[in-house]
Amino acid sequence: MTLTLSRIDTTTRDGSTYSIRPVVSTDANQIILAVKEIIDTGVFIQKEAPRTLQQEQQFIEEVNEKNNMYVAVLRNEDVVGIARVLRGELDMKRHVGIFRTWLVESAQGLGIGKQIMEYTFDWCRTNQLRKLCLTVFASNDVAFSLYSKYGFLEEGRQKDQVFLNGKYDDEIWMAKFFT
Repeated sequence: MTLTLSRIDTTTRDGSTYSIRPVVSTDANQIILAVKEIIDTGVFIQKEAPRTLQQEQQFIEEVNEKNNMYVAVLRNEDVVGIARVLRGELDMKRHVGIFRTWLVESAQGLGIGKQIMEYTFDWCRTNQLRKLCLTVFASNDVAFSLYSKYGFLEEGRQKDQVFLNGKYDDEIWMAKFFT
């Protein structure tokens, strides 16, 4: 059984308010639009196309059925980002989660990343995860610095793993351990 966390409301550096709460199926369309906005920037998201509405709704349902974390970041009730933790499906890997997060450009640099990290760590501890893993592109200095600040350690690097905007980039594997 997974324990969920409730909605949190907070204020950003620029004085606007935002919330983090578990995703519901009615968020699917806004998630798709936000993903498209990020894909159109051409950097830092490992997707080439958003899911269809049916695919996103099915994904939300599966995440909930499997007792994983999927939360929306909202500004004025519009989805401006997500965070999710997908736990290992095998019993031997159930203590490990894979973390993914993104924010649309207008929501970056406002302190929301800090709130996402705190929310995610609370969820991991509440659900007794021992290890949280993620990958980040080497050229994404802001994200790498944020993850390092919150205790993620580099576990490995895949050289020239991705080709973005005409350049090869490394993909860095990072992990945080909970005791």
